[in-house]
Amino acid sequence: MAVQQLGNDRTTVYRQGLEIVFERVFDAPRDLVWTVMTDPERIPHWWGPHGYTTTVVEMDVRPGGRWRFVVHTTAGEDVAFTGEYLEVVPPERIVRTFTLDIPGVDAKPGREVMTLEDLGNRTKLVEKSLFESTEELENQISVGMVGGALEMYDRLADEIAKR
Repeated sequence: MAVQQLGNDRTTVYRQGLEIVFERVFDAPRDLVWTVMTDPERIPHWWGPHGYTTTVVEMDVRPGGRWRFVVHTTAGEDVAFTGEYLEVVPPERIVRTFTLDIPGVDAKPGREVMTLEDLGNRTKLVEKSLFESTEELENQISVGMVGGALEMYDRLADEIAKR
């Protein structure tokens, strides 16, 4: 099966089948990366593209816990992202559902599997976004998922650097 490359020089992104895979190495220990990714106080500092702000409405990082983030775009629009945590294994793995909640868009939930690989003083994040159909995957790409994620990972790197 062909792999479609979608990333940049900092974040590897590829599409394979019904998955989009993101890979990024951060210059920080795994525990720190985990903390920044799971602390609702730090999420607004990095979640979303450059220039956007994010409100954490709900974030209960445990199996069965729910999450809901509202991203406020530079155009003055609000876009909500919601889901449920299915598996949480600190500081190495999170599995959760992910739904883009835009009025008029019938988005079915995707599933994200995030793993943090300990590389000593560095951490490799691998995030796999799994979709039920090619249509759902194409819908996410068409609304800017990849570009937004690339910017978000840059912002995450900046937030991690603050320690």
